[in-house]
Amino acid sequence: MNDSLVIIPTYNEKENIERIIRKVFSLKKDFDVLIIEDNSPDGTAKIVHRLIKEFDNRLFILERKGKLGLGTAYIAGFKWGLDHEYDYIFEMDADFSHNPDDLIKMYNAAVDGADAVIGSRYIKGVNVVNWPMGRVLMSYYASMYVRIVTGLKIMDTTAGFMCWTRTVLETIDLDSIKFVGYAFQIEMKYTASKLGFKVVEVPIIFTDRTEGTSKMNKSIFREAIFGILDLRFRNIVGKIKPIKTF
Repeated sequence: MNDSLVIIPTYNEKENIERIIRKVFSLKKDFDVLIIEDNSPDGTAKIVHRLIKEFDNRLFILERKGKLGLGTAYIAGFKWGLDHEYDYIFEMDADFSHNPDDLIKMYNAAVDGADAVIGSRYIKGVNVVNWPMGRVLMSYYASMYVRIVTGLKIMDTTAGFMCWTRTVLETIDLDSIKFVGYAFQIEMKYTASKLGFKVVEVPIIFTDRTEGTSKMNKSIFREAIFGILDLRFRNIVGKIKPIKTF
């Protein structure tokens, strides 16, 4: 079995799913892939099942009853990865906004001692392609807002391209993670940092999807903005605690 698992949540990703899976499996470093599929009406799951026959014991799927939120998808994937004894567990989008080639340098950063690795859009300027300026500014200043409220030193607090070590995911109480949208990404980074883990950013170039439809909406953005105040409050009153100590 490989030591690394890439979790890819999907909903209506038939245009991208086969290409992203084949790209990950073409890398020089071996990664297994777990698809968290939220009952896509476009037939995404059917494509994955066909590919499972080709990539036996490297490609897996968890099928859910509907759109239950990005956070719950990743939590389900984390638990599956821990149960199957992976040492490095990655988050990645299906739409090629995250370049699979960057998985290798994120893996190397974790092997070199990082507890969590962020594929960061903002650690070296602003590295975003195909976004309108309004969305670039919104994302950049949202990360700045998070840093101000939480005190995090992370430049790309909302990043969704991540590598987590087994130790971090075993230590965090995954059942206590509250947010289900993009605020989930912030909550996980904040929790890991407050528990004393080493969180490292490596630069990537983020390219907006060219196929399929974006999942971003106003309610997700509101959760990310206003949920940060709740997250900060929970830390003040001491509710962010590990479930395992070493």
